[in-house]
Amino acid sequence: MKLNKNILIIFPTLIILSLLILLYLEAPNFFRIRNLTNILVQSSALGILAIGMCVVFITGGIDLSLPSNMAFGAIIGSNYIVNTGDPIMGSLIMVLCCFFVGCLNGIAVSYLNMTPFVVTLATMTMLGGTNVWITNSKSVSNFPDIFFDIFYARFFDIPISVFIMFALMILMSLLLNSTKFGRELYYVGINSKASSSSRIDVKFVVFVSYVISGIMAGITAIILTARLGSASANMGSDSVVLDIVSACVVGGISIYGGIGKPYGAILGAIFITLISNSLNQLGISYFINLIIKGLVIIIFIAADNFIR
Repeated sequence: MKLNKNILIIFPTLIILSLLILLYLEAPNFFRIRNLTNILVQSSALGILAIGMCVVFITGGIDLSLPSNMAFGAIIGSNYIVNTGDPIMGSLIMVLCCFFVGCLNGIAVSYLNMTPFVVTLATMTMLGGTNVWITNSKSVSNFPDIFFDIFYARFFDIPISVFIMFALMILMSLLLNSTKFGRELYYVGINSKASSSSRIDVKFVVFVSYVISGIMAGITAIILTARLGSASANMGSDSVVLDIVSACVVGGISIYGGIGKPYGAILGAIFITLISNSLNQLGISYFINLIIKGLVIIIFIAADNFIR
């Protein structure tokens, strides 16, 4: 069994090593410090969203609305910032909007006993339409400089988003590993009926998992808007869902619940970003990129089933 579990570590490691050798031979520019830093920066938004999905996955649920929720919060908060020049309140609005959507998802799944896939798919569709309607398919831009000074600041020439990603990883790891709620989260994912018999408030635990997911979407909205310099409906494209799920699955987080760690979500996000960046360096088509990501999900889910 120990050997089986190591498959989820050995397999991506072999892929990365093979890619690095190929890139060294065909695209030496990949190894420049600037490009490696860009990989970390690109991983930060995906990594934070993957942490949110990780928490939901642990309970046995799923949140397909994460990207569209993130875009929704970014658009509402960005409009406030542009119109008032207040980046602090605007950023808080981003988080509150995503928090509110997370609450709605949590209530529907936990207290109304609705299927997570259907609920979050519906939320994703509604928010996607709302985002296009609000923006009229245009980007929200012209932010005051102070917004970028705060949320796109650099330390040691690395954007603050990277430090935020690792800080959230540590915070969520402490929450899941060192608190009663964290233990209950895993119990619910392993067996919700047994957890209920053990007087664990299963509905509340599931509800909070979607709230955390919403908060992660709000934080991502802030750092991604600062990085792009604009907010638009395209921020929540359907392909982002594929990246989030891929990051979680590659990071050893089971879609069946009860298994997963935040650091796995971050490693998975870096892995997926590394694949995308390296394929771009090699001049491989974007559509081939999607095919490869889909295959990665299938392979790792199969490995998860094999281990179980």
